[in-house]
Amino acid sequence: MDAGTIWCGIGLMVLLIFVVASLAKAIVIIQPYEEGIYILLGTFRRVLKPGWNFVSPFFRQVIVVDERVQTLDVPKQEVITKDNSPTNVDAVIYIKVVDPKKAVFEVQNYKTATIYLAQTNLRSVIGDMELDEILSNRHVINEKLRNDLDKATDPWGVKVESVEIKEVDPVGPVKKAMEEQISAERERRAAILRADGERRSAILVAEGQKRSAILKAEGYKQSKILEAEGDKTATILKSQADAQKLRILSLGAAPLDHKALTVLSLDSLKALGEGAATKIVVPFEITNLLRGVSEYLGVSTQIPDRPVSSMDELEKVVGDPDTVLGEIPDERAIKEELKRLEEEEKKADEAEKREIENMAKAQKQK
Repeated sequence: MDAGTIWCGIGLMVLLIFVVASLAKAIVIIQPYEEGIYILLGTFRRVLKPGWNFVSPFFRQVIVVDERVQTLDVPKQEVITKDNSPTNVDAVIYIKVVDPKKAVFEVQNYKTATIYLAQTNLRSVIGDMELDEILSNRHVINEKLRNDLDKATDPWGVKVESVEIKEVDPVGPVKKAMEEQISAERERRAAILRADGERRSAILVAEGQKRSAILKAEGYKQSKILEAEGDKTATILKSQADAQKLRILSLGAAPLDHKALTVLSLDSLKALGEGAATKIVVPFEITNLLRGVSEYLGVSTQIPDRPVSSMDELEKVVGDPDTVLGEIPDERAIKEELKRLEEEEKKADEAEKREIENMAKAQKQK
C-alpha cells in the first residue's frame, strides 16, 4: 500500500469524525421543565421546546432556562423601622420564569436582580411600619412585597409566586426592652388573674355563707313548724281524751242518786285506807264547822233525793255530745297525719339538696 492511499484513508477518517461530531453538536435535547434560547451568529432565532432540537453546530449559542418554581434566599439585613427600632430581617422568594426570551435578553441575571430588588423593597416596606406591626402583620408584609416584586419583574418574564418573611430579629437593646415589656405584661396579667380569682373566691364564700344561713333558718323554721304541728296534735288528742273521759263520767253519773254517791264515797275511803300510806288525816272539825253553819242558816244538812237525769235532759243542758266533743280521730288517722308530716319534711330536704347542687353547677360554669 503506497503513501497516497494511506493519507487518503486518514483524510476520510478525519472527515467522518468531523461529520459525526457536527451531527452530535447539532442535536440539542431540552428537558420537559426547560426551554432553550437559540442564538446564531449573535441573532436570536427561536425558542427551543422540550425534546430533540436541530440547530447549527457552528457559530451558535443555546441558553437553557429552567421554568420550574425556584427558591431565592434574601440575605439578612438590618432595617430601621418607623419607630426607629433596628431590626434584622430576611426572607425567601419563590419565582417562576414565564417568558424565557425576556429572562435572557431583558436582564443580565434575573435571579440576582430579583434578590437585590427584594432587599430594597423589604427595606422600604419595613421602614413604613412600626416594630409591633411587623411582628403581628407578617402576612401583610408578604402580600405587599409579592405585589411590588411581581410588578417589577414582569418586564423580565419572571413571575413572583410568593414572598415569606423568615425571621424578624430586633437588635440587642430593642430585644431586651421587648423582653422586659413582655415580662411586665405577663406580670400584669398574672396580677389581674390572681385578683379575679380572689374576687371569685370571696363571692363564692359569701354565697356559701349566705346559703348556709338561709338553710339553717329554713331548717329551724321547718323544725318549729313540725314541733308546733306535733304539739297541736298532742294537745288536740289530750283535750279530746279528757273530754271523752268527762263525757263518760257525765253519762255514767247521770242516773246516780245521793245514796249511790254515798256508797261511792265510802268505797273511795276504803280504797284510801287500803293505800300504802301509814297516816291518813281526815279534817272532821271542818265538817263539824260546816254543819254548824248550815244549821245556823237554817239549811238542812241532809242531801235531798233527786230524780235520775235522762239523756235528753243532759243534752238540753250540755248540748249534743258529738257537737261539743267533735270528731275523735282514730289510730289510723293519727298515723296518716304523722306520715304526711314526714313526707313533707323529706320533700323539703330533697328540694334543698337540689338547690345546693344547682348553685354548685352555676358557680363551676362561671
